[in-house]
Amino acid sequence: MRFIYPAVISEKAEGGFHARFPDLCMCEADGDSMVEVLRNATNAAFDWIDLEMNEDEPDLPACTAHGDIELKENETVRDILVIYRMHQGWDE
Repeated sequence: MRFIYPAVISEKAEGGFHARFPDLCMCEADGDSMVEVLRNATNAAFDWIDLEMNEDEPDLPACTAHGDIELKENETVRDILVIYRMHQGWDE
């Protein structure tokens, strides 16, 4: 399964970057560079989705459209792709 969720990326005052997902509650990541924060954000989103998919009744949120995300001056939106393979016994 493929999931694409928007991540809001901001540059931290002390250096590095921070990513947050408006649709994935408490799902965030940091990195020293843009490449690193995007990689860490992908891993964080995968972990969030994996936890949800292992619930008895998974409830994955719909994706917020970029135009509906309120951004501060130093923020940008990047789409994060997560490829999730279902565990054995699940039909894909």
